[in-house]
Amino acid sequence: MVKMRLRRMGQKKAPFYRIVVSDARSPRDGRFIEEIGTYDPSTEPSTYHVNEELAKKWLAAGAQPTEAVAKILKQTGIQK
Repeated sequence: MVKMRLRRMGQKKAPFYRIVVSDARSPRDGRFIEEIGTYDPSTEPSTYHVNEELAKKWLAAGAQPTEAVAKILKQTGIQK
């Protein structure tokens, strides 16, 4: 199964995430198929950027977003 999930980047205690499409069997920060956006929780308010075309393409292809990614997609208006 293909999942849309967050990949942790950044330093200790200063997380920065990339929203990626990856195989469900690969590790959280391991191999991924494509990067579709970013999420920065350390800013106030939290900032996120999502490539809308790529997100819609992967959702149409059957990729399942995790809870955190689904919340971000809902805030951007990509997913209901």
